[in-house]
Amino acid sequence: MHDDHFPGLRRRGFLIASGAAGALALSGCAGTPAPGTSDAKEEAGTPKRGGRLRAAFAGGGASETLDPHLSNLFADAARAKALYDKLADYGADLSAQPRLAASWEPDATLKRWKVSLRSAVFHDGKTVTAADVLHSYRRIADPKRAFRARASLEPIDLAASRALDERTVEFVLKRPTAEFPNVMAAFGAYIIPASAREGDFDHAPVGSGPFRLVSFAPGRSALLRRNDDYWEGAPHLDELEFVVADEESARVNALLGGQVEYAHELNPTTARAHEDGGRVTIVRLRNSAMQSFAMKTDRPPFQDRRVRQALFLVTDRAELVRGALSSAGEIGNDLFGKGYQYYADGLPQRERDLGRARRLLKQAGAEDLRITLDTSPVATGFTEAAAVLRDQAAQAGITVRVRTGSKDTYWKDILDAGTLCCYRSGAMPIESHLSQRLLTDSTTNATHWRHQDFDALYRQAQSTKDPKQRADVYARMQRRLYTEGPFLIWGFADWILGTARNVRGIEHRAPANTLDWARFDKVWLA
Repeated sequence: MHDDHFPGLRRRGFLIASGAAGALALSGCAGTPAPGTSDAKEEAGTPKRGGRLRAAFAGGGASETLDPHLSNLFADAARAKALYDKLADYGADLSAQPRLAASWEPDATLKRWKVSLRSAVFHDGKTVTAADVLHSYRRIADPKRAFRARASLEPIDLAASRALDERTVEFVLKRPTAEFPNVMAAFGAYIIPASAREGDFDHAPVGSGPFRLVSFAPGRSALLRRNDDYWEGAPHLDELEFVVADEESARVNALLGGQVEYAHELNPTTARAHEDGGRVTIVRLRNSAMQSFAMKTDRPPFQDRRVRQALFLVTDRAELVRGALSSAGEIGNDLFGKGYQYYADGLPQRERDLGRARRLLKQAGAEDLRITLDTSPVATGFTEAAAVLRDQAAQAGITVRVRTGSKDTYWKDILDAGTLCCYRSGAMPIESHLSQRLLTDSTTNATHWRHQDFDALYRQAQSTKDPKQRADVYARMQRRLYTEGPFLIWGFADWILGTARNVRGIEHRAPANTLDWARFDKVWLA
């Protein structure tokens, strides 16, 4: 994209400046859909073929790459999805759905998984084979490289894994892993040809995705053309263009001015301003991100579970959703993954109870509790949530001092420092949340929740082949977290998109970063 062709996209900063690698800033809106808003896949007759859809995303500047294993930003993920495929991807409930893998089957030990590939070809006409899959995973797992999916692939013994034939892979795992399909669906675990050369990704990428590359200008644009040989059927669009507009105002103005047909990552104020005008369609992806406060459980005051329980009871979740998310979401119940597979939705909704909170604090010898809450403008709603909690806690006699940290180092700083912080997470399976953040040896365990019996339950779940019995184990783990866990999960934010009125085929029920998010191969122009 050249600026003179898109004057509405000219802005001072085209480099993304959000935390956690640009993943999942929180915005959205809840309630009854207003005019210009939709909450289900829009059906408008037979899809039309042809045309170019221009999609505006925040970008990564001149350092952008089309290497799918280096995906970090939403723009990276959307481009990678258009050009490449994974073996599996996450459905709307965050269960793994087959993609290049037509099927998978474990042995009785859950340590060997046989994966059969569907008939698919790369853009150069060559068949996707088991050798390509193993090459891709071994590249991702290279300890000398910093690929996003490397940690997710850790359960696989890639030295022992092998191709049984051209279209069958036997994955050997280091331990029983009932949720191995989640590994195949991991963010960034794309399949590339074994013949791919390191220098070709940005000018001649070869994937098996629904679009082929025409041109790429890092930090500006990427132009893609329909792949007529795509295994799932050719896209409706002739062309797809990703244009970079880092500032939300630039994306909105471009959408309103007809310079783009799709604008990613809008805020609630923008949505309210335009949902009644009829000029654009506002799309809200429910349950796309968790908002919470994380409590360090290995130090005062939160090493005492009664203090954690008191904070659960101090919190008015509805007020937090209103004040921190501008009513753009729904309340949480101190458990991750509302609406996802395995979510323990039978537990009663937590209600505010200041009297009981005071009694718990007295029992813990913490009547005059003073705590510091770390926050940062690194994510939408963080500083607002901190202010709301400070005022709510004061009503129970708790003094909260808000400390605002750097946007650039916040996620690193809160991993080990402090006692209480604002925290969020994008969509992922509940199993992944448990394994990545709540096990003793989890590398991103920001709450320092370390309990051997809890770890044992996770291992039991992963060793349980029967899905219902496995769900029962996950339910036990969630009941423990609900009772005394380290995350005060007060809300789930939606993700807001804007589209031109003639855009059809957008799936509105898929949280951000799941299979049907940014599925431009299913979109058409009416």
